[in-house]
Amino acid sequence: MNNDYDIIIIGSGAGGGTLARHLAPSGKRILILERGSWLPREPENWSASEVFIANRYTSKDTWRDKHGKEFQPGVHYFVGGATKLYGAALYRLRKEDFGVLKHHDGISPAWPLGYDDFEPYYSKAEQMYHVHGARGEDPTEPPCSAPYPHPAVSHEPRIQKLADDLKRAGYHPFHSPCGIMLNEANMPYSQCVRCEDCDGFPCLVQAKSDAEVLGVRPALEHSNVTLLTDSQVLKLVTDPTGKSVSEVLVDRGGKTETFRANIVVVSAGAANSARLLLMSANDKHPNGLANGSDQVGRNYMYHNSQAVLAISKEPNPTKYQKTLGLNDFYFGMKDFEFPMGNIQMVGKSQGPMYKGEKPIEAGLAPMFTLDFVAKHAVDFWLSTEDLPSPHNRVMINRDGQITLSYTPNNQEPKNRLYAKLKSMLNHLDMHEHLIPRNLYMKNEIDIGGVAHQSGTCRFGTDPATSVLDTNCKAHELDNLYVVDTSFFPSIGAVNPALTAMANALRVGDHLLERLK
Repeated sequence: MNNDYDIIIIGSGAGGGTLARHLAPSGKRILILERGSWLPREPENWSASEVFIANRYTSKDTWRDKHGKEFQPGVHYFVGGATKLYGAALYRLRKEDFGVLKHHDGISPAWPLGYDDFEPYYSKAEQMYHVHGARGEDPTEPPCSAPYPHPAVSHEPRIQKLADDLKRAGYHPFHSPCGIMLNEANMPYSQCVRCEDCDGFPCLVQAKSDAEVLGVRPALEHSNVTLLTDSQVLKLVTDPTGKSVSEVLVDRGGKTETFRANIVVVSAGAANSARLLLMSANDKHPNGLANGSDQVGRNYMYHNSQAVLAISKEPNPTKYQKTLGLNDFYFGMKDFEFPMGNIQMVGKSQGPMYKGEKPIEAGLAPMFTLDFVAKHAVDFWLSTEDLPSPHNRVMINRDGQITLSYTPNNQEPKNRLYAKLKSMLNHLDMHEHLIPRNLYMKNEIDIGGVAHQSGTCRFGTDPATSVLDTNCKAHELDNLYVVDTSFFPSIGAVNPALTAMANALRVGDHLLERLK
């Protein structure tokens, strides 16, 4: 095997998988290194008990919190990365998110590039990932140069009633931007079957717009692209000057192999990308690769999120529930001047997900049975921005185990958003009784809920305060790039996946120019 390539991409998720597809037609020799395997297609893909109780597709990794206590992060190591089990809510950041925003607990910093720099790539990413939506419904929507490539996914009757009730109450619900390969006009030929086993599940029929199906597989149609699975990168080795990465050391089946490339792209996810750079410390980079600023691993963010269960007075037979969003309070409200965030529907909860849920049992029994909850639940996801802090960071021990030291901030807007949703319930024909839960059926999204992880290798113009330049190249190395959510200087309050995809296309254009 010839181990020399033009480009090595480490990781195959929203960043790496998208970048691989974009670069594939160039004819350059591209190697994708994925630590996981192909996610098996099997009936268990659509089993709530297997996915949520048995954690069939969750890595056995253990990380530590700031107190040294071990926890299991909700990470998924497969071709396609975290997108294999994501909800495929593909939102653009708001235009204002790219500038300085004053929050209750402090400042969300400006990005070194503006929304207009990303806009063309948002449109391209929406095309690549088959996003459904409707322009003009969301009052916070930024300017867009192109319509959505597919019509909005229709609301099922219960969610349509919710949308109508919200409109009648003076709010502005909109159709959520969904990445699914659904053809409602011709369902016999639709790849997506519009099922309830989508958000948090792998898609058995490969109809979710994930980075395996729409990134890696199309890339592999080109003979110049190679994918190696079960290949965990151990370390990046630099040349004697420390100015470029000369070798990539990879564990394959217990044996260490060495690969080389003119350009190396790290796309392992915010926590693991930071881990790899820290693990690659050497004499020229004693604090970790590209870490002269001491910023690698810092400014970790993952949203102040709550998945909230509302008990409807009438049954909710909805299958695909993730079709509605509300941004009326994204930047605050009349009596609260600070940004509060986004409300959207989350995947429909199912009975098996409640197993062992003491908070729900305590909050409902004996007034409701858990069966009643499953049949009458309307499920919301509330996201509020958490602010970058140098103290919220990824660190490693000598064995490479991750410590995620995180102290929550900006909690008041999160509480206000929850209280506002609760106060709206009379208009929504629901009990004034909300049961907080997280996606994995806990109280809130705790430190293990890393789906929206970002910010550990922020990009910027000043090498003293950032890890990457505006092309996501490491300031200190000539051929090292980081292309995943690590580059975020702030996180906004919407799902980060589309921004990661758009940025991969943007950096991809830069790399294509460089490789000419």
